[in-house]
Parts: sequence; structure tokens; C-alpha cells
Amino acid sequence: MEFSGAQPTVDLTYSDVFLVPRRSGVTSRLQVDLAPHDGTPATLPIVAANMNSVTGPRLAAVLARRGALGVLPQDLPLQELDAAIRDVKSQPVLWDTPIVLPPHATVAEALRLLPATAGHGIVVAHGPAPIGVDRILGILPATRLATALPDAQLGDLVHRGSPSIDADDIGSERHAFDVITEADVDMVTVVHHGHLVGTLSARSALRATLYRPAVDAGGRLAVAAAVGINGDVAAKARALAGAGVDVLVVDTAHGHQEGMLRALRAISELDLGLPIVAGNIVTADGVRDLVDAGATILKVGVGPGAMCTTRMMTAVGRPQFSAVLETAEAARAAGAHVWADGGVRYPRDVALALAAGAASVMIGSWFAGTIEAPGELQRDAEGRLFKESWGMASTKAVQARFERLDAYERARKELFAEGISSSKIYLDPLRPGVEDLLDMITSGVRSSFTYAGAATVPEFHERALVGLQSAAGYEEGKALPVSW
Repeated sequence: MEFSGAQPTVDLTYSDVFLVPRRSGVTSRLQVDLAPHDGTPATLPIVAANMNSVTGPRLAAVLARRGALGVLPQDLPLQELDAAIRDVKSQPVLWDTPIVLPPHATVAEALRLLPATAGHGIVVAHGPAPIGVDRILGILPATRLATALPDAQLGDLVHRGSPSIDADDIGSERHAFDVITEADVDMVTVVHHGHLVGTLSARSALRATLYRPAVDAGGRLAVAAAVGINGDVAAKARALAGAGVDVLVVDTAHGHQEGMLRALRAISELDLGLPIVAGNIVTADGVRDLVDAGATILKVGVGPGAMCTTRMMTAVGRPQFSAVLETAEAARAAGAHVWADGGVRYPRDVALALAAGAASVMIGSWFAGTIEAPGELQRDAEGRLFKESWGMASTKAVQARFERLDAYERARKELFAEGISSSKIYLDPLRPGVEDLLDMITSGVRSSFTYAGAATVPEFHERALVGLQSAAGYEEGKALPVSW
């Protein structure tokens, strides 16, 4: 990356900079390969943050199916982390994980899992798993939920004998797309050896031609998991590796500290053969120390997150573009990589993080307001759908993290909580699912690459030309409201 014109004299965040178009031989977004080349199984430079309100097994599996990574949070008890990892590993790679509800489930129950939006549906079947084809009543399109009474039972609404397709008969994504569109349905069930194994929509079949899944050596969906720096970190890391985790994230708010270095050395001595991500840091010195202790990827960002109040509470942090730029340069020299963590609100920010040298970009609150994020869908007084989100240093997170302590010790911990404990993250009606957001983000980033004349992430690191802009320049780039 190089700057166009004047060199910066202050630290910069994403809104302070823009990409300058260059002569390009990349004529199509489909020529662009977004694989991060950071030693992880990812084929997209997108990582879902290890926040309780962001990443659970459902979201991690969907992301991995499209090439991104989800990081399961460290606050989960080890048994729950183990179960979550195994859950992701058990989910299908080639088709979608079905949402299955019994015939007696109500519309109100279904709407807590899935909004009434096109392209989604619920398999109504008699459980438990594995579900034979003789126990499948059919698929109820999610759009049907919008016109049914809340106490209506799904078994009374589903159209019996919904179309299905045998996994062995799916010759190609195009074939699956044609079958679904010719049947004029939102989605079909996928069966194998007489049992339900997934669902497939026309859009899912189409996406399978554009994305490559992130999978482990055994062909199962990839997933990352986080650990803190306290307690027997080595034992927890060994247990997560045994459960099948593909990337280990060692995480604490202030990553450039002795506790982190001790934890990294303890994990490195295990020789688990996994990429080790560590952070958060914002300086080249932090990169060198953490890499020396065993990190292969550095998590960069202090204070840019939407749920974070660190900078206002402590004055500690650094504008994110400059933090990524400095740490990425130091990481390259050390044979390591950088994940830019926080501060992205538009696809342009993802592109700028990659331009600054990040291998991947971590996303938190942006993904929290999606169908697949943890938690049930709720409605506000105006009927708008939302999910609850909270910061990982907030009172709510601290209460969950230290729930096993006695009341006195837990109260002492809560005195030092930071961040937002409860925030409504509204679903975007046009992009309610995490895949919808991936489509938008990767479309914008692929275009950024074509403007720079880069077909890969490493080429983009080299060819990105960045200029400085005023606040007015940033505002000029925004589209006018439709009602102007």
C-alpha cells in the first residue's frame, strides 16, 4: 500500500482515507480471489468476532459454508465450547442446515427463530433426529408466517409433500438451481439414504457457485474458538484442539502484557499444529513480542468496536487504519499476519483494512443483527425485529463470565465493567441473514480489488493506493436519502 500525495502526520481511521483507482487488468469481480492466505482454512477474509451476541454454532456454520470463520467466545464453559465445535463439524457443507420444528409448534415459536422473509423456511417433521423421509410433513415457507395467527400450529399450515431432492442426484449447483426454480418453491429438502440431511434454496445453490467453503482436512466446516489468558490456558487449548477446533484465538482487551506472553508460551509448547491468533494490540512492538511468544496471527484494534467504550473511559486506543497499517508491516517482517478487529460499518471499511495489510477483518455488531446470530428474534413497540447485543467488557458480560464467583467477588468485578450492556441491533429487512451481508460485503470488496488492479489479497496489499480526505469528503461519498 502507498499513500497518494501528502503523507499523514496524524493517526487515521477508516473514514479519514479513500482508495484511488489505478490502471487495472482485472476486468471482472469474478476474477478476484479473496482467500486471506493466513494459514487458516478460510477462503474469505471475514471473521465473526468472539462475542456472545455474535458468534454461536449456527452463525459459525453458515459463515464457514461460504468461506469465512466464526470465533466461538471464551466465556462459554468448556463443555459448551466442545459441544459447539462438534455441532459445527456435524453440519452439512454442500447444503443448508435445516430448521426443524414439530407439527405442534406455533407460529409465534417459529418467528422467534426465523423472520417472515423470502428464501427461508421451516421443515415441519416428527422428531427426533435422524429424521426419516416418512416423518417429514413438508416445508413451511417463512413468508407464510406473516399471514398466520400467532397460536396457529405449523402442522396445520404446511403444504404436505413439499419437493425434495436426493443428495446423490445433485449433479451440480446449476442442476439444483434448475430443480428448485422449476418447482416454483422457495426451498427443497435434501435427503440421503432416506433421511433428512439439509435444505436448499435457489439462492443457496447460486451462492455455492460463488463461494468456496472453509473446511478442515477431513472436509468438515471450519471453526475457531477463543480462550482467555487466565487459569490453565494450556489445558483448555488442548481440549479445544481435541474437539476439532481449526484456529485458536487467545484474547484479552490488552494483549501486550505479560499474562498474554505467558499464555502464548504455554500454548506454543503444546505444538498443537494450529494457527494461534493473539490480541488485542495496536503497535509494532506488540506484534514482535507476541510473535516471539508463539502467535502466528495478531488481532489488532483497541477501542473501535461499536459496543466498546474503552477510549472514552480510559483514553487508550488508536485510530484503526493506522493501527492496522503499522502492525501489518511488522507482522510481514516477522512472518505473521494481522486480523483487523473492529471499526467496520460499511464494505469500504473492510476494503480499507485489507488495503492497510490485514489478512482478514473481524466483524462484531454488524453480524449481531442477523437471523443466525445467537438469541431469539424480538420485536420493539413499532414491530421492528431486533436481537440484543452487548460489549464483552460490559456489566452483562462480566456477570456471565464470573457467575461462579460468590456475590461479593462478582460485585467487585462489576465495579470495573466497561462497554454497553444492552443494545438493540435491528435486522436489515433487505439483508436479514448473515449470508446477505456477506454478499454485500464481498461484492463491494471485489469491486475495490478491480479498481486497484489486484486479483488476490496479497496483490491488493501491494497495489492499493490510498488518499487522505476531509470529513466533508467522506460525507460527499454517501448516497443521498431517497426522499431528498
